[in-house]
Parts: sequence; structure tokens; C-alpha cells
Amino acid sequence: MIEHLVHAFYAKVRSDPMLAPVFAARIADWEPHLAQMCAFWSSVALMTGRYHGTPMVKHMPLPVDAEHFDRWLALFEQTANEICPPQAAAHFVERAGRIASSLELGIANGQGVMLAFGERFRRQMEDARPCC
Repeated sequence: MIEHLVHAFYAKVRSDPMLAPVFAARIADWEPHLAQMCAFWSSVALMTGRYHGTPMVKHMPLPVDAEHFDRWLALFEQTANEICPPQAAAHFVERAGRIASSLELGIANGQGVMLAFGERFRRQMEDARPCC
């Protein structure tokens, strides 16, 4: 189920007008990335310990903000609801929300922005241009 979820989700990401350019600028060979994301979600959802990466470090330089995370979460939730039984979908979506919040906070901090509780990270217009 995790493999099906990951592959279906990233198929949507790769065709999304907002998210596709961010990923296309950094990922040339999708198979290793998809395998790594399957390991990541296996670790997150099932506590398997298969993933041994540094997601915050990988996401820090990305030209993304709250709008990107909202879109990412919307696509993820849509895909999880299409593929997973309701209880599993809710489990994945809850964890995805925590991950997105953590990454958004880390990226904001990396840009020198301290977010207040409930505040979202919005890039300045000159920083929000597409990366490619």
C-alpha cells in the first residue's frame, strides 16, 4: 500500500503546475527518489526504521512556502483517500501534516524568519519566483 501511495502521489506532484518545477529542478532520476520515499513512509507510518536520511537538510534550500506545503498536503490527502482504507488514509494524512509543519518551520527558520504559533511562512515576492 505504501509503494502504491508513494508512486501515485508523486505522479500527481510531477504534473502539478506549482510543485512539478520544484521537483524537476532537483530530481532527474525518479526511481531512487521513489524508493527513498517508500522507505521514508515505511518508517513514518510503520516505524520500520528503513529510512536513514536527513529530510530537513534536503528541504532547507527549496524555494517553497506555506502555499507549496498546502498544495503538497492537498495532493497527498487526495491520493491517500483514493488508495488507502479510511483508517490508514487518516494515519498517513495526520503524519503528513506534522511533517509539512515541521519542514515549513525549519525552512522559515533557515530564512531567518521566526514564526509565531499558528503563523505560516510566506516568502517575499522576489524569493517566490519559480526555481527554474
